[in-house]
Amino acid sequence: MSTRLRPDKWKSLAPPPLPGPAFAAQSSLPRLPVPPLIDTISRLKEALRPIATDDEEYSEAIRKIDSFASGPAEELQRRLQARHAETTHWLEDWWDDGGYLAYRDPVSNTSGIQWPVITPRSFRSYVIPTIDGFDDHPAHLPQTPAHRAASIVRAAMLFRQKLKLGQLEPEATKEGPICMDTYRWMFDCCRVPGQPADWSVTYSNAGDRGDSGHVVVLRRGRAWKLEPWQEGSLLSVSELLKQIEYIYAHTAEEYPAVGLLTAGDRDAWTKDYDALAAHPQNKEVLHTIHSAAFVLCLDTEHAPDLVSHSRLLWHGAISSSSPAEMGLRNRWMDKPVQFVVMDDGKAGLVGEHSVMDGTPTVNLCDHVLDTIAAPGFSETETMSSISVHPSPLDWFISPDTEIAITRSASAAHALASSQALNIVRTRYGKREIKAFGVSPDSWAQLLVQFAYARLLRARGERRMGGTYEAASTRRFFKGRTEAIRVVSTEADAWVQAMDDPVVSMKVRRELFAAAAGVHIMRARMAGKGLGVDRHLLGLKKVLKEGEAMHEMFSDPVVTRSSYWVLSTSAVFSKHFGPYGWGEVVPDGFGVAYMTGFDDYLQFTITSRTEMPNEQFCAEIERAAEDLYKLHSTLGKEQQGFSTAPPNSRL
Repeated sequence: MSTRLRPDKWKSLAPPPLPGPAFAAQSSLPRLPVPPLIDTISRLKEALRPIATDDEEYSEAIRKIDSFASGPAEELQRRLQARHAETTHWLEDWWDDGGYLAYRDPVSNTSGIQWPVITPRSFRSYVIPTIDGFDDHPAHLPQTPAHRAASIVRAAMLFRQKLKLGQLEPEATKEGPICMDTYRWMFDCCRVPGQPADWSVTYSNAGDRGDSGHVVVLRRGRAWKLEPWQEGSLLSVSELLKQIEYIYAHTAEEYPAVGLLTAGDRDAWTKDYDALAAHPQNKEVLHTIHSAAFVLCLDTEHAPDLVSHSRLLWHGAISSSSPAEMGLRNRWMDKPVQFVVMDDGKAGLVGEHSVMDGTPTVNLCDHVLDTIAAPGFSETETMSSISVHPSPLDWFISPDTEIAITRSASAAHALASSQALNIVRTRYGKREIKAFGVSPDSWAQLLVQFAYARLLRARGERRMGGTYEAASTRRFFKGRTEAIRVVSTEADAWVQAMDDPVVSMKVRRELFAAAAGVHIMRARMAGKGLGVDRHLLGLKKVLKEGEAMHEMFSDPVVTRSSYWVLSTSAVFSKHFGPYGWGEVVPDGFGVAYMTGFDDYLQFTITSRTEMPNEQFCAEIERAAEDLYKLHSTLGKEQQGFSTAPPNSRL
């Protein structure tokens, strides 16, 4: 058992930026509501109907729900409302631990988004790491990995300074401002392993003006401390280039793969962490990593295509001959922000997901890449001299740590090797979909339902779970996400009609419109904090010690409805190619998609290798074409629609 204790109220230790527009709207944001009990009960019943295998099973589930509603539900609702009155966010602590920090699954499979986003095994979606794959370095700049890395460091430090000064433009939607709270955990902090739950430590200081701070650089498993701020000024790109080239030149061989320990089982990492930190030299290295603004990973691999780019960001190369040299040696998976630059210049970001969801990370990436592309960015005047070169952060490797690295390497290799990943791009995008008067998100979600139903039918299987789509609740103070339950009676009716030759195209279109309407309504309710799943979690969490869990919660239809065989979500950045995450149940798929491009939709499909990943992708291609034909044959506009080959697998 670890002797390190998690501080009470650890999240309060991260200070906000200085006064300015960045956090100006925080005090006016409403608090996340507790949904009316009667509404949640009604929505739950509606969501279960297509999940039940027959009327008898559905009726039994409804009986249990009614028993719950007329029994303990009202008292549990009162307790939850009391908690709402006493806290700024009734869900926050439960969600931090229950959704992320108490899970013992490897962070490499759960917290990184492959912005690209990918995870290597069937983990809970909430523990997935984030990954973003960037587009190419601007053509007018030197096309070397060192220049790209130097540019990213400078641009990220400028963003960080703007945030700390409170000058970052706050995020907002057409409905108003959204919460900026998780930005407090973007820089200068780190997740640490612990039992029974992890937590994050911050080294940000109140009043910090962002004109200091270091970066940890990883190359071939070796860590370096880079000081971008020297003599009170931020180094120019050319000066940072010299610093990066120094690291390349002085890291010609492989070093102990301590980073692999951060990608393993959290209980094992807690034990290994304590053993590692027992040596003073290692304790100092850990402190330097934890307090770094962010981590820069200089990978030795190349990414010749989109799938390779995705996988390398996710776990680096898979070396069967030497597992200790696989790409995760060059990561510190507990850091909220890790920029990755490969030896061919491909780049991206890996983000630890427990304290920060995808949209702040997208905002960071967009700012960094737009800054780099701006005219004159790399022409900043240079300093007369550089007084501090990067310093190596070498570990003391005990026999126990050496054994732990070998064990972690084998586990990481097995995990990464067990994953399949494919990418589909359609031959049309947002422009054509909106010309049909359809929400691109609803189009994409119903397309996936259609493809999955065909996959199951072809394999003689039945649907054994639900579909999760993440909805942002950042309109509320400290809001994060709610689940949109995508499976609906209306969607099933449309899917069935699409392959029924008796049903006319007009009726199919009407059924599609009805299904899309239900999806839009559920998405809207979830964004307002009026979904089903977070409320049910709260009702369970307010049970007192010794009180029995009502039978409703263990009903097979209820539990199956939140067994996420399809874990889906979308973000958009004009700069992203790779994007995705892993499946969250062993027999499921991760479905990451982007609908923001005019000319194509992109779906990144992940699963275990034993699942029919290729077949599912083929069904997505076919469904995409059939869905387009459904609308185009009814005489809708087809502005700019190409007659190029239908879809492409990447």
